Amino acid sequence: MASSDDISAETPPARPAHRSGVTRRTLLAAGATTAVGIAVATPALASSRPSPKLPDEVFALGVASGDPLPEAVVIWTRLAPDPLRLDGTGGMPPETFPVDWEIAEDELFQKVVHRGTWPATADDAHSVHVDVRGLRAGREYYYRFRAGGQISPAGRTRTAPVPGSRPARVRFATASCQRFTDGYYTAYQDMLRYDPDLVFHLGDYFYEKDNGAGPVGRQHLPIGECMTLPDYRVRIAQVRMDPDMLAIHASAPFVVTFDDHEVSGNYAGDIPETGQGADATVEEFRLRKAAAYKSYWEHMPLRSAQRPSGSDMQVYRRLYWGKLATFTILDTRQYRSNQVTDADSPEAYDPSRTILGAQQERWLLKHLKHTGASWDVLAQQVPFFADPDIGHPEDKWDGYRAARENILRGMAANPNCHPVVLSGDIHKHRAADLKRDFSDPASKTLGVEFTTTSISSSSRIGVDEKVTAKFDPVPETPHLRFAGNGRGYVTVELTPGQLRADFRAVTTILSTSSPSSTVASFVSDPVRPGLRRA
Repeated sequence: MASSDDISAETPPARPAHRSGVTRRTLLAAGATTAVGIAVATPALASSRPSPKLPDEVFALGVASGDPLPEAVVIWTRLAPDPLRLDGTGGMPPETFPVDWEIAEDELFQKVVHRGTWPATADDAHSVHVDVRGLRAGREYYYRFRAGGQISPAGRTRTAPVPGSRPARVRFATASCQRFTDGYYTAYQDMLRYDPDLVFHLGDYFYEKDNGAGPVGRQHLPIGECMTLPDYRVRIAQVRMDPDMLAIHASAPFVVTFDDHEVSGNYAGDIPETGQGADATVEEFRLRKAAAYKSYWEHMPLRSAQRPSGSDMQVYRRLYWGKLATFTILDTRQYRSNQVTDADSPEAYDPSRTILGAQQERWLLKHLKHTGASWDVLAQQVPFFADPDIGHPEDKWDGYRAARENILRGMAANPNCHPVVLSGDIHKHRAADLKRDFSDPASKTLGVEFTTTSISSSSRIGVDEKVTAKFDPVPETPHLRFAGNGRGYVTVELTPGQLRADFRAVTTILSTSSPSSTVASFVSDPVRPGLRRA
């Protein structure tokens, strides 16, 4: 079986004006009326065995897909008729239940290409992670599940192009930071209209702390800070049940990585930083991480290679979109040295300190040395560019300057490396040039970085959500080309000769729907790296 690190890709069929069958209209209608994603006709799934009796509404958490390869994609669901039950069982009996699945070339499931059965066990919270193999490259597929006579909503996904091919384009969106209590996830409604091939979620999918009822009355469950496996299961399930989350997960494959709040705010390796349990021993914190990582894997469309082993979970990995783009997904949280107290201190330049860990850094540098794709996309959590004015710079790459220098040196050494860094975390839009030396404006521009604002997270509700845009905002950091406020996400379209990024923002997260707009657009190209306003 090939791994994601072995796969290249190929040209998908030309994109029609809208994808066949399921349109943006049906996706939006399904998210608004049924809260399950895609509304399609669902004739009975074939099943050769009688199903055990299950509670009603076992597919309350919907469906999802992720990590597409040319011949494979992961499809996911979880049996949970009562996802917010505080014991973390989702309201399921402790037995193992067979779950039938099928994947088809059409939304009516008249052209089923593969089907099978997955044992949903209580140990994995009755989650289902099917790594469907034997698919055709660069194709759109539809999938669904059946258990106990109940049929799940249908999901739509696609495979990566044929290895070695040069696709005409790929379109993706980036998202980050979605505290449930701060407001509604209205940005995902706009993202559905964009109809991305992929969605990169860069961390803080949920928040472990409980900040009380928010401005729209959304209250975290369980009440209090998450510490145990049932706690984390309920908190992440609460986010998964949101109608806009159900709809966007059902519409496109996700590529996910976690940041800090999926475990503990600003933690570093085995060191908790803030909140309850900040004085925990290493062993106590590892037990908490093990619970958090297990729950995260149970609720995400990830392969068995990402299944955690205790307090270790390898989420760094690589996917390919033919010769057009390489997607390297990084983990800047699990292997890092502890944060310094001041990002300008000599300690921040200490070469023994790391943000990726030695093994992951070597793996990344080896790729940068040999890459030949049109674009090298690094999907990771915290801003890479230098900016002492962003909050808590010691928690970003600014606090790990020797480690950042290693990566910049690796990028600069290969003239065929065309880096595009994706980041989140700071709840603000940012666009930056990647300079060989951030302290020297005249130094070579190696690539570009796009930092997405939050989906909902905001420290000052009603103030931070105001949409603002400043271009070339700070003379002291000329590589920073755009700074924006508001809630939203970033879209990126890559072709062999050009990149285009649009920074999207919604008007409000205090209503279940919102107008949206593009507040800034930039282009770049491999020959002339650097941002130009579109």
